[in-house]
Amino acid sequence: MMNHPPVNELVEKAGCRYMLVTAVARRARTIMATRDDLGTEKPVSIAVDELYDDRLNIKYPEEYHRTSER
Repeated sequence: MMNHPPVNELVEKAGCRYMLVTAVARRARTIMATRDDLGTEKPVSIAVDELYDDRLNIKYPEEYHRTSER
């Protein structure tokens, strides 16, 4: 069984698995709080699709940039 979108491509877009999970979870909570017309689609699926289609941009904290320069 293949996952779509592929997890390894999502990790590349996010930078690391931690940022992937954090960004998708945060966006899914926002979707749940603001949208009434979800239908059968799940908020996490919507957030993952947004990240995969480059409609969700991740803003990295300052600490992330300092540790990645080492």
